[in-house]
Amino acid sequence: MKNIERMAALCMNDLDEDGDDDGDLENDADLLAELNEVLEDDEEQGVRKPPPSSNAPTSLEAHLQERLDMYQTAITNAKAMGETSKARRYDRGLKTLQSMLTLVKKGKPIDEDEIPPPVATGGKPSTAPQAEPIREPEKPALANTPPQMANVKPVQDAPPAAPSKPQLLLPPSQRETAVTPDTPAISPLTPGQPNTDILSRQREYKLAALKAKQSGNTDQAKQLYQVSKRLDSVVESVDRGEFVDISSLPPPPAYTCVSALSAPRSVAEALQQRMDKYKEAAESAKSKGDDRKARMHQRIIKQYQDAIKAHKAGRPVNLAELPVPPGCPPLQGTEGGQQNFMGVLETAMKLANQDADADADEDEKAQKVASKFSETSGNSQQQLDFLTMRRQQFVKAALRSKEMKDMQGATQHLRNAKGLEPMITAAKAGLPVDITKVPAAPVSEDDYRLSHSRSSALSPRSSEQYTQLMVQLKQQHEKCLAYSQQFTHVGNLAETARFEKLAEECMSNIEVLKKAHAKGRSVPKFHTEERTFNSVKIFPTLTSNDMVLTVVKGINLPAPPGVSGNDLDASVRFEFPFPSAEEAQRDKTSTVRNSNCPEFKEKFKLNIKRDHRGFKRVVQAKGIKFEVVHKGGLFKTDKVVGSAQLKLEALENQCEIRDIIDVLDGRKATGGKLEVCVKIREPLSGVQLQPVTEKWLVIDPLTPSPEKDREREKSREKERLHSFSLLHHDKERLEWKVCAGVSRDRIELLTGYRVYHESFCASL
Repeated sequence: MKNIERMAALCMNDLDEDGDDDGDLENDADLLAELNEVLEDDEEQGVRKPPPSSNAPTSLEAHLQERLDMYQTAITNAKAMGETSKARRYDRGLKTLQSMLTLVKKGKPIDEDEIPPPVATGGKPSTAPQAEPIREPEKPALANTPPQMANVKPVQDAPPAAPSKPQLLLPPSQRETAVTPDTPAISPLTPGQPNTDILSRQREYKLAALKAKQSGNTDQAKQLYQVSKRLDSVVESVDRGEFVDISSLPPPPAYTCVSALSAPRSVAEALQQRMDKYKEAAESAKSKGDDRKARMHQRIIKQYQDAIKAHKAGRPVNLAELPVPPGCPPLQGTEGGQQNFMGVLETAMKLANQDADADADEDEKAQKVASKFSETSGNSQQQLDFLTMRRQQFVKAALRSKEMKDMQGATQHLRNAKGLEPMITAAKAGLPVDITKVPAAPVSEDDYRLSHSRSSALSPRSSEQYTQLMVQLKQQHEKCLAYSQQFTHVGNLAETARFEKLAEECMSNIEVLKKAHAKGRSVPKFHTEERTFNSVKIFPTLTSNDMVLTVVKGINLPAPPGVSGNDLDASVRFEFPFPSAEEAQRDKTSTVRNSNCPEFKEKFKLNIKRDHRGFKRVVQAKGIKFEVVHKGGLFKTDKVVGSAQLKLEALENQCEIRDIIDVLDGRKATGGKLEVCVKIREPLSGVQLQPVTEKWLVIDPLTPSPEKDREREKSREKERLHSFSLLHHDKERLEWKVCAGVSRDRIELLTGYRVYHESFCASL
């Protein structure tokens, strides 16, 4: 990323400003190394001939060692600067150099063309002052390439390493004090002026190659870069003290930037021009076989087509998000009139990572987003209603448990209600909630219990009708709760909410029935309706990787020769060939003695993988194999008296298989049978909703008549009895007055009252 940022900074700067020749020279070295890495795959073979194989091994070994030291220094500096990508690239070159150096030390030949090129070490420049380069008036070039004699590399003991970046020659007075590891050794006999001209010309070609690459003209960048590479051999010839004809140097690069497009008269025309430019680039990349770049340009073309379509429809278009082709000015209306180079790179990277098939029209995307948002909001509201209703159920159950002095149950219900609050908060915020973790609704047997009436007795017929209605309403309510729990485990919120409402309706009917029974009224009116709802069979207690096998019983199992049916000691063993036949899951039941119709009722939990191909193969072709075994006595082995096979194809659409299979002796029927059952959480093909129509009992609401209530109150007043405690109190009061010395007449009267009360009490 740092390399990309440096390239972006270089693109934004003016390369023709004064004073940039010295300041940007070190930055140019890194950029040239990046350009070399990009172009090295398509670069043609250099014009330099490989050195003769008669070179001394010691000189080649010294050359490799020097190049090895250069790479080690570059790796150290790159790691210190935090440039990990560059450090990894240098490390690959270092390993190549080490392997080549090992071969040279063993006396084996190597291909010098495969020696990694010199790299920029990244070290700090020397602090010695550098003199301004002495430039000579440019002479007309006679040839585009240097002569072949300058390309021949003479034999020397220790050839200097090629510089990693262009270096300016120093005056003779500073040559001894300003030598750095990156500066090549220069012979004192070498004139300074020709070397300066060669390096300046080489730098011009490299800068021109960088400009061409940044403008998108890769072919011209390759040509310019190859010319700059040819000048390396000329620089080496000058360093060795050989004579070089300056007039043979290639002329200065006459590179001109890509001509800008004509000024568009409107935004639509500007968009069309840039789309045509990308179409040309896509055709060019496709003709060269670069499918990746062609697809990237096609995605950019699609983006421009959407922008043109939106502009024609009158919708606003964000021009800043559109990539700008190389050599074209930014579109009018973008921020600041310019487009950031890093923004272009980010947009291009996003487009490169996109899938071409994932693009769709803007109108369709807007409709999909709107529909998805409305669907999400509807689901959130359903989740909120469901969670709120479930919390109210737990709160009511807690209050009921508290009234019944069941503090432990009340605490548990309050804990469940409190645990739903984070889910309710998330549902209010529009976040998805996993309803499979919601606890089941609380149920108490007291909800279905009819209280006895003390005010009036019900006839036996009415009591029987009340009981039958309560039993039927209880079954309906339990069925609603069971279906609700099943759909909760499946995660189907719509069906869960529907059955929750049905359960609330059943509970309201139960309350109406209980109130009517408590008041001693006649059986309320009721009617039946046909209700159609979806049902699904699922075993929520099982996980998706569980399968439960139940061996229920045997029927008329065969006995071995010499053993009667009543003396059969039978057991059943089975084999489930998963995950493989060698690692099959095997087990057996306990032995039931002295019966040919044994009842085992034993369950075995088997491990499965629903998406495993081996499990699907077992379900479709193999099944479960059973063997009926008669247990042997002392010094006798167990004997197999029959076998059976259970097929599992029905698990594709069902979660339970209950079958009675025949027991065979080889292929011969024995007349015995074996009842087995297999359960999984849900069918292998997924949950299937099946419509079910049932008769539904509905209690009509009570409509009490005021006249009947008044008559009932009057009859109650007539039948009202005196309390025995009040009569006893009156008796004590009369006795106290007699003892107080009331007059005789008064006493006789009171005595008469007393006799009356005593006779009345005796009659009761």
